[in-house]
Amino acid sequence: MSLKAQLEAIIYATETPITIEQMTALVKDTVIADGISGDGEIKSRVRSCVEELVGQYGSEDHGIEIRQVAGGYRMSTKPEQHDMVRSFAKSLKPPIRLSLPALETLAVIAYKQPVTVPEINDIRGVDSGGVIGTLLDRKLITTSGRKQVIGRPILYKTTKEFLMRFGLKDVNELPSMEEFEKLVAESFQSELMPAESAAQPEQAEPGNGPASAAAEADAVAQPVAEAPEQRE
Repeated sequence: MSLKAQLEAIIYATETPITIEQMTALVKDTVIADGISGDGEIKSRVRSCVEELVGQYGSEDHGIEIRQVAGGYRMSTKPEQHDMVRSFAKSLKPPIRLSLPALETLAVIAYKQPVTVPEINDIRGVDSGGVIGTLLDRKLITTSGRKQVIGRPILYKTTKEFLMRFGLKDVNELPSMEEFEKLVAESFQSELMPAESAAQPEQAEPGNGPASAAAEADAVAQPVAEAPEQRE
């Protein structure tokens, strides 16, 4: 990957303005591999690439720009695009909020599908019936017929919405269990509700309503890297 591409990715991903010094430390090995040595020359090369990126994103062909903010650099939507981004933000579905039991149940279904509630309970060691309804409401799982055993319990599997949430082409792209747990934490940690209800310990808390999404429109229309949702 070229130095400019690395710097572009870093600026895109940063949540707060990132300085030339911070970027230099991150890409130093790449610059050295290009035959440039000396801290001053390396920093100068990084600054030059960043300035090139600023110029490229400043053209009319881009809806976002790289701005210098508080001593660092960050990507933002251009002012002339704010109304469009604000309208888009208002159309977004509210973020999903799930309890930890719901996340555990979702993981079991993802890796054991199609699977029944009794089978999920055996794996988790607790009753998962309460959170199945939550996952169905969130369209993260769906029914998949009935298992041909006594009682014919309902089978459950993940949905297209699940794949979209985790950026997967299909279930064959599911990572290892360890990687999946990390992915779950990164995707939902900021959306977890603090505590479960005493009356319904496994019931997920409700998500934000449309009014909340509208209230956050201005924030979403600002720096690209601040958007909480998985970029698709």
